Amino acid sequence: MTIERLDHVNIITDDLMGTARFYAELLQLEIRLAPPPLTPDNARWAYDAAGNAVVHINSTDCPRTYDRAVTPGPTGSIHHVAFRCRDYPAMVARLEARGADYRVNEVEAIGLKQLFTLDPNGVLLELNFFAG
Repeated sequence: MTIERLDHVNIITDDLMGTARFYAELLQLEIRLAPPPLTPDNARWAYDAAGNAVVHINSTDCPRTYDRAVTPGPTGSIHHVAFRCRDYPAMVARLEARGADYRVNEVEAIGLKQLFTLDPNGVLLELNFFAG
């Protein structure tokens, strides 16, 4: 068995549409309805340009196969979610247009610029931009 790639991140929220709007506007992900039995009232999935559902956004009352207590907010044991991105200046412009708090980090040894920001649920996003 081998891992092929990260499939998706699931975010439980008490603001389904606000969270979906955040990912659509900031990361330019396409928001679609989740497949049945999920409904428009309890789930939306966010797709990347290649058609992968990389962020699953679920309401707090969305049914789950493996149910456990979940409280929207800071992400507990998961520190952050990282996305490989393109067009650093455009992302900075979108963050600033939103009035978002963000941090910048550069790892010159590997040609990497990083932006860190929080989504509406306190999920820390690491946005990675490699040179070249």
